[in-house]
Amino acid sequence: MRRTLVAVMAMAVITPVALAACGKGDDGDSAWVGTPSASASASAPAVTGREESATVPVSLAVTPATGKTEVPVSAEIGFKVAGAKVTTVTLKDSAGKAVAGTLREDGSAWVPSAPLKTKQKYAASVVATAEDGSTKTAATTFTTMGKPGKRTGTGLYLFDDHTYGVAMPVVVEFSPGIKKADRAAVQRRMFVTTTPAQPGVWSWTPNGTQAYYRGPEFWQSGTTLKVRIGLGGLPTGSGRYGDRDRSATAKIGRRFEMKVDNASKKMTVVQDGKAIKTMPVSLGKKSTPSSSGTMVVMEKKAETVFDTTAELGPEDGYRTEIQFAQRLTWSGQYIHSAPWSVGDQGRRNVSHGCVNVAPGNARWLFDRTLIGDPVTVKGTSDKLSYGNGWTPWDKPWSEFVKGSALPVPASLK
Repeated sequence: MRRTLVAVMAMAVITPVALAACGKGDDGDSAWVGTPSASASASAPAVTGREESATVPVSLAVTPATGKTEVPVSAEIGFKVAGAKVTTVTLKDSAGKAVAGTLREDGSAWVPSAPLKTKQKYAASVVATAEDGSTKTAATTFTTMGKPGKRTGTGLYLFDDHTYGVAMPVVVEFSPGIKKADRAAVQRRMFVTTTPAQPGVWSWTPNGTQAYYRGPEFWQSGTTLKVRIGLGGLPTGSGRYGDRDRSATAKIGRRFEMKVDNASKKMTVVQDGKAIKTMPVSLGKKSTPSSSGTMVVMEKKAETVFDTTAELGPEDGYRTEIQFAQRLTWSGQYIHSAPWSVGDQGRRNVSHGCVNVAPGNARWLFDRTLIGDPVTVKGTSDKLSYGNGWTPWDKPWSEFVKGSALPVPASLK
């Protein structure tokens, strides 16, 4: 049965977003995407040496410019350096307290670990070191802006200490959506680390209301995902700013896939590459076909109510108690127990668009699935709409990467 606007996904309410690209961590075990490097921080020891090289000219300029006011609390300490590399960054607030942060992997800036405070004066000192050990220091002071009047709301669909399926994308939602001109800046502030290291890219839905992060293949079982959506105070366009940072560290579990074929009207369950169960299904009838495509389990409810009377009216709508419901799309496509269609399962399609299974099979699936497990439906007359659910796997990799607002490394295209 298809139900709309019944269950509401729990999400972390946030604001702006950003970032893309991936690289390998210094230890070879982690990949940070658009994430700062841990090679330099506020607590790193200062590098000493001669003030300037006699043989290699060293130049260093930093931003924000000295004396600048109304600086967003998302500010990074940026560098323009020649003849050396930045080795130490120190940022202190008006009370002299050091601010933690890390260098971006490309060495272009130093990113505070949390948004700065509003209406606060900060002082930064940056040291660059040449190959011969000589150093050059640059300093700046600036004052942050007050609380913004307009903000962009976002949701991060990932939570600490949860275990997800191998197809779980990192999903960020924006309200209102981010315009194309502002997506690159937002994307640069969305950081993902995978351990063990696996490549990945951010990609936006056309209307800018969602951004997905995934790799060319499903995550490896046992992967740790560490995410920071560093959008607090970040300009997101149209005079809006991100309202806060969000972060999560989660695990990826065993590989568990559900494959539904309309031709046979059966679901095949595959775990770690081995088919472990086959069960009959009934899909959407001709007037309300199920969508074909690759989806993921977004939500699980042992008991719920599908109620379409408000949407379709008392004559055409229905209100039905449902058990073992697993959401696949925002529009209301689920896998769920359907005792009323057991006689049709494996033979004909009679649902309102959902994947109907027998009560025992529904319970068996519900007890084993994780949020983020992939579900593929094929052979129906309706094609899954991109963005109707967590749909990044419904595009081939070559098309998915085109949705990045930042250049994608040639090795990942």
